[in-house]
Amino acid sequence: MLYRLLRVIGLLVVVMSISAPAARGQSAAPAPSPEALATAKELVTTIHLVDQFKALMPSIIKGLKPAIVQGRSNIDRDYDALMPILLEGFQARFSELSEAVAIIYASNFTPEELRALIAFYKSPIGQKFLEKTPAVTQQSLLAGQKFGQSVAADMRQRIVEELRKKGHDL
Repeated sequence: MLYRLLRVIGLLVVVMSISAPAARGQSAAPAPSPEALATAKELVTTIHLVDQFKALMPSIIKGLKPAIVQGRSNIDRDYDALMPILLEGFQARFSELSEAVAIIYASNFTPEELRALIAFYKSPIGQKFLEKTPAVTQQSLLAGQKFGQSVAADMRQRIVEELRKKGHDL
């Protein structure tokens, strides 16, 4: 149960860390110039941002499953049936994310810098970077989950040991 909770928390942290800068960037930065915004939108399209999030969403939804289902087979089936509906609902909102990220890029880079980024991402190494990003991200999430599980196990053992030193019977 603790491992499931830590896994869910880890996934939520990833999602929040991705979305929190978007929220801060929109409220703290002055409105970008129309040129910067147009160039940033081109960058967002070039980096296939929506495709990257589409690739991550099934993993995120799947990662939430154990904490919600908790081994109950009737909920397990219903959860699986809801997954395509949830994914479709999120996909309908990807334009919001795309717009928010374009504003962030436009607020943090000049149009010239954005054009340089676009040129990089259109280059062979940039294309390879984009091609490999979904796999690298999923592998990184798995590594983070394994790390979280390991830390949780170590933490649990240490807490039990320390409480035993204080005379608690665990």
